Amino acid sequence: MPPADLHARSSHGIWPYLALTAGILCISWSAIFVRWTDIPGVASAFYRVLIPALILLPTALFDRRSPRVNLRTLAIIAVGGFFFAADLALYNTAILRTSAANATLLGNNTPIVVGLLTWLAFGRRPKPAFWIGLVLALAGALVIVWSDLARHLQLGSGDLMSLGAAACFAVYLMATERVRGTTGTLAFLRLAMIASVLFLLAMNLVMGVSLTIPPGRTIGGLLGLGLVSQLGGYLALTYALGHLPATVTSVSLLVQGPLTAILAAWLLGEPLTGALILGGALVLLGVGLANRDRPPAEEVNATLCEAVEPQEVETV
Repeated sequence: MPPADLHARSSHGIWPYLALTAGILCISWSAIFVRWTDIPGVASAFYRVLIPALILLPTALFDRRSPRVNLRTLAIIAVGGFFFAADLALYNTAILRTSAANATLLGNNTPIVVGLLTWLAFGRRPKPAFWIGLVLALAGALVIVWSDLARHLQLGSGDLMSLGAAACFAVYLMATERVRGTTGTLAFLRLAMIASVLFLLAMNLVMGVSLTIPPGRTIGGLLGLGLVSQLGGYLALTYALGHLPATVTSVSLLVQGPLTAILAAWLLGEPLTGALILGGALVLLGVGLANRDRPPAEEVNATLCEAVEPQEVETV
């Protein structure tokens, strides 16, 4: 990618941060919407991606003016779609087995995996400020879940599923950052959603989970998941990932924890304890510090572009 193009991609000012903020707000409602459904977590995950996939399908008509998506890029998107499907299946099930705040915070340990993968795969070690901010953010997460761990003495199945979701989401973020420099926001999101729909459909069929939607609040919960948390949230998040490093984005997503805890206290009656308030403050402090000394977006995109060799292959 020419230096001029890299500069154009990194000169959007505040817009990527506004998009990231909007995405976090939308995604923070995920746990609430899942609790408002009366179907298994794997099934609600399927509808969460099916709804936006159907809405995004017509956008393929506008791809003629967008950069072509070659088979290599499509394969990376498919891998990301698989891990995103696994993330949603684990996370939605975890929400039904533990508190909404607990599942969200443990599910957002993604920065640990992202930081290690960017270091090991690309040799791009985050700056010291990132690690300090990460430690503060994770310390806040530990403070929030401490009371739960003290009561149960050991991690339950919901907690383990949340940690597994964090690892899967990290791979999705890495795949997104790898191809977003050469793929339009709508094109990427549409292809990723289609891949996730297919994988989640296969998961439900293999597990024998019914996809029947019961009457009542489940419909509203699924619409909220599909339209607000998925379509709105990840449309904004995918745009932000095109201009900000995955390390910064993943740490910022930790803000979901305090926001979800507040929403859960208000709408689900979950207690808003002193540990939640203290932990939330530490998380926000860590996020601010990590964003203060972020790696320049042009350096990140340049590294990824150098790893991608030009190919003349069939386009989609």
